[in-house]
Amino acid sequence: MELESQGKTVVFVMVDGVAAGCLALADIIRPESRPAIARLKQLGMRCIMLTGDNKQVAAWVAGETGLDEYFAGMLPAGKTDKVKEIQSRGLVVAMTGDGINDAPALAQADVGIAIGAGTDVAIEAADIILVKSNPLDITAVIGLTRATYRKLVQNLVWASGYNIFAIPLAAGVLYRSGIVLSPPLGAALMSLSTVIVAINARLLRF
Repeated sequence: MELESQGKTVVFVMVDGVAAGCLALADIIRPESRPAIARLKQLGMRCIMLTGDNKQVAAWVAGETGLDEYFAGMLPAGKTDKVKEIQSRGLVVAMTGDGINDAPALAQADVGIAIGAGTDVAIEAADIILVKSNPLDITAVIGLTRATYRKLVQNLVWASGYNIFAIPLAAGVLYRSGIVLSPPLGAALMSLSTVIVAINARLLRF
């Protein structure tokens, strides 16, 4: 039936034992879902859906949102096993869910992301909670974590380089050459280094 192929559940209306019509029921896909998935793909990620719905519904949702792959008719244990299988390939798994059935998989994933409007069990099992329940926030979280990692590397390189250069000077390595780093100047430069690292970290806001 055409309606069923669109992932809709068909309910027939009977009048005096005779079919008088039908109602098609379907979940509404959030308009942010497609751009969120497109953005995740741009970031080099593969998007897979694990759902307890039947294959027709799963295929329709996957087609509408642009998912790479889907697995339908899955029980909670099945979702967890699938996450383990993907991890066994050496891949990092970020799992997003909102229901009780998602909680085990959220706990198993390397990063569990719960929808803020979801169940308490899912929220407790997750590492990150999307307060606004907006799938686009997932891309924002990933962008923030990558930017944070870059800042960590930058600050580590700066602090290490500064110490490698300044500590020998303060110890008098170049004393015979007439280059001496006095304790007050060394303290001032150390403070300046800390300020630079702090300012660089604050730039994450932009």
